[in-house]
Amino acid sequence: MNHAVIEAMSAAGETADSLAAQIGVDPKTAAKWANPGRVPQTRHRAKVAALLGHEEGDLWPDVLKRREPSWFRLWADLEREALSLRSYQLAWVPGLLQTEAYARATLAGEDLTPAEVDDLVSARIGRQAILRRDRPPLLIAVVDESVFRRTSGGNRAMMAEQLNRLVEWSAMPAVQLYAVPISAGMYPGLGGPFTIADMPDGGRVAHVDSQAAAQIVDQTPDIVTLERRWERVRGEALSRAQTLDPIREAAASWT
Repeated sequence: MNHAVIEAMSAAGETADSLAAQIGVDPKTAAKWANPGRVPQTRHRAKVAALLGHEEGDLWPDVLKRREPSWFRLWADLEREALSLRSYQLAWVPGLLQTEAYARATLAGEDLTPAEVDDLVSARIGRQAILRRDRPPLLIAVVDESVFRRTSGGNRAMMAEQLNRLVEWSAMPAVQLYAVPISAGMYPGLGGPFTIADMPDGGRVAHVDSQAAAQIVDQTPDIVTLERRWERVRGEALSRAQTLDPIREAAASWT
């Protein structure tokens, strides 16, 4: 249990029911805040801490011990809260499905210190915890098949490990993996990667990458455009069962 939260609730004379009534959430949700690793949603956290008379870092220290870059933290919070994630990747295996070695390889050649690389890799691997929760978000990932054929520095073992891990991820109920085959030729996804998050309040937020900076998109016209793009990209992909064939074939080629 999160004893800091339990003690703070007792000292403040609050219960899960009373907190839920003041925050505007279900009592079952508020009760989970006393469990390890269960943290109020971003928009609720400060208010809960104030009601309990503590700083957020006193109650949920891991929230503040974060290694992802500051510009990525808002999306990491949204990702943790999402009910489902629809991710399209053109050049990489999705971060939520990467091995540590592959994550390091994606940072090769960047202007980063070894410590910065360690922090970024740790943060990326740490995000995968959401897929191992009792009720994980549904991750629907579409990946261009060329990703399975691209390595770093000729590291064949790294690619074989990563592709075999994708097969393992694919067996999880919360993960649906699809590949757009090279035979698809030119298709709308070549414009760049993006992820759409479906949130508990019914809203949708997207994360769009570019060479200059990542962008969080929440305006309805932009979300509609990305959802239309998603449907077109998804329409070019193989089925889940068919997708395993190029992954296994590529894995065998790297061993």
